[in-house]
Amino acid sequence: MKGFVLGGVSSGVGKTVATLVTVRALDRAGHAVQPAKAGPDFIDPSHHERVAGRPSRTLDLWLCGEEGLRRNYYRGEGDLCVVEGVMGLYDGDRSSTAMVAEALDVPVVLVVDASAGMESVAATALGFREYADHVGRDVDVVGILAQRAHGGRHERGIREALPDDMEYFGRIPPDDRLEIPDRHLGLRMGEEAPLSEEALDAASEHVRTDRLLEVARVPPRPVEDRPQGGETGKRVAIARDPAFCFRYPATVERLGERSELVMFSSTAGDDLPDCDAVYLPGGYPELHAEALTDAPALETIAERAGEGLPVFGECGGLMALSESLTTVEGETYPMAGVLPAEVRMCERYQALDHVELRATDDTLTASAGESLRGHEFHYSSADVDSDARFAFETERGEGIDGEHDGLTEHRTLGTYCHVHPESGAFDALLDGL
Repeated sequence: MKGFVLGGVSSGVGKTVATLVTVRALDRAGHAVQPAKAGPDFIDPSHHERVAGRPSRTLDLWLCGEEGLRRNYYRGEGDLCVVEGVMGLYDGDRSSTAMVAEALDVPVVLVVDASAGMESVAATALGFREYADHVGRDVDVVGILAQRAHGGRHERGIREALPDDMEYFGRIPPDDRLEIPDRHLGLRMGEEAPLSEEALDAASEHVRTDRLLEVARVPPRPVEDRPQGGETGKRVAIARDPAFCFRYPATVERLGERSELVMFSSTAGDDLPDCDAVYLPGGYPELHAEALTDAPALETIAERAGEGLPVFGECGGLMALSESLTTVEGETYPMAGVLPAEVRMCERYQALDHVELRATDDTLTASAGESLRGHEFHYSSADVDSDARFAFETERGEGIDGEHDGLTEHRTLGTYCHVHPESGAFDALLDGL
């Protein structure tokens, strides 16, 4: 599967919209497109999936390692992979877009905001290409996709200013319908705020798919296979609803390879299915706190957790497993009450970074002394009881109290850290059942 990266000059330049338009253009040209996201994001991939019709792959060096990153790429389906970058091309000290492009050895198409420039757009692109040599990165910036660019004289001015060896791959015209509303944690999810089909079709006509196909390359295959774990014969229940919507496709795949999966919707009133373990992913419990307070599933989880059922909650899952959740408006809602913490939503984000945790004792997702790499991004804070027990020390990141993560009670574990299956966390969970 050939591929290329759409890297931005900065955050907010319109990479997600450019990716969606490019995917639509390639789809209309008859190609089966596999979307992917550089970085640990859950929200942009939800928009990718809605337009491409297949889940977006997560490509993050910190979360997956180079071999794991390539494994996730090769688990994709289609004949062409479009990788949306994270932040600006060179931004990020653990897994920048440039690092991902270098690890995959695929070219970078630079997304540049052309709304107020012509020659300066070309100068920006040239600078981004030359900067790779300056920092010693093997990054091949092959050309630009002009975001918010008009046709006619504006487009001609951009094309003529580009060096001969830099390609013009087209433009995304200004269109109010190509704006995705945002909120805390980023954009709204793809199911909540899909872009206009007509606007995507119209914009896709200005993308030069033939030139993109010519520059796309096949990445090297992973050298190492992922360690194989056998079938467990166990049943894992996964919350899947608007309150718990942050799941990596690879996580569901890995759990499904080794166990039977059963999905349930806490916000729709489903009770907890019969199972041997529960996974509560991250999401937006704060937006559905009233429904969660009355959810039969949370009451059953509390009962079963007290009986020793393994329950793993990530971020939003941690919040739902706590004693209470207080919104920014000051309204407090009872939660499952499994973990000794009171959670409060804040106006500003409380943590945003790649993280590394070291297990102090054996826990659901790691053995004592093992390290887990992950990512945290949350607007809540947790006030824990004085006798609360933690499973991890934070070697990088904020965790729950700045020094620890992994609040634990019975066989329940709640973390602010999101982990990828390449970390081995979900295999550890299954092996312990």
